[in-house]
Amino acid sequence: MPSLRIIIDRFLEGAAPKVPRQELTHVERLALVRRHGDFSLAYSTAVQQKLSYFGDSDGYIAFGTKMKHHFALGDPVVHPPDRLAYIRRFVEAAGGPWFVQIGAETARVLASLGYQVNRLGIDTRLPLPDHDFSGKRNETVRYSERWLLKKGYSFEEDRRSIFLDEIARLSENWRGERIVKRWEMGFLNRPFADHLGIDMRRFVLRGPDGELVALLDFDPLFSGGKVIGYTTAFKRKHVDATPHAEIGLTKFAVDRFREEGISVVTLGLSPLVDIEASGFAESNFWRGTFQRAYGSAWVNRSKFNLQGQAAFKRRFHGQEQPTYIAFRKGTFVEMLGLLRLVKAI
Repeated sequence: MPSLRIIIDRFLEGAAPKVPRQELTHVERLALVRRHGDFSLAYSTAVQQKLSYFGDSDGYIAFGTKMKHHFALGDPVVHPPDRLAYIRRFVEAAGGPWFVQIGAETARVLASLGYQVNRLGIDTRLPLPDHDFSGKRNETVRYSERWLLKKGYSFEEDRRSIFLDEIARLSENWRGERIVKRWEMGFLNRPFADHLGIDMRRFVLRGPDGELVALLDFDPLFSGGKVIGYTTAFKRKHVDATPHAEIGLTKFAVDRFREEGISVVTLGLSPLVDIEASGFAESNFWRGTFQRAYGSAWVNRSKFNLQGQAAFKRRFHGQEQPTYIAFRKGTFVEMLGLLRLVKAI
């Protein structure tokens, strides 16, 4: 029998503004992403379960619903000149939905529609081939790779030759050291899968004895039907792995992409980093709250290691691009719905 919490959630979601859902198939969503999926979350919007879609056969806005409110995920997956029209239609249909982890262009559109727009964090981009880990500032990254090779570790791309139970064991081991062990976060992240989705890439690190020590999965970025880049989707490592493991494996993967002529790698969202004035009309309350959360020892220790994640990505000295969150009212109840949607609480 459903719990009281589930019953209440269903009741509240039923009371949300009625948004026409577009019943796009998995194949249709991926086809649209291959045409217009040039931002970090695009692939995830197409393959993540429990999302809804507003749009038509030419494009969509992915969204989730919690506590009577709708939350759009990322930018619209549509031909860029048409994004304004899709956003306007969705805002009207969904009764002032939130937009989460959006880029600057979407933020500008929403600001023109009377939205408040706050910074949510940064997405780290490594433009290739210019970013090549040379120079003094990347010395520690190069050292991690040399250290691993000297100690007998080996890098490889998984061409679907690794047994899935080996990957499952590594994932379970990794989860054992997480701050929150009972569940994985959602919406901004989708649950990890042992097998790779279509067009994804996986790189692995093996120890001196051949054991699987770490893995790194990437989602593709597309433009005009071609892969133009990759974004970090998942990482797993053994709880006893050397600190060099994740750094060296990331360098190995980025070097392979550069050799293939890929134009960009993104490391994904670092939440609540560098929360400054957005340049748009914004909520001073939420700006201050985000800043305090990032600096809070309690949040970093017991909820999510915001500072540790940001420090890791900054080791690679990429371009830091702001990401944004936008809302009409920005009430506490709406924020509570978002936190529950991403399973932060």
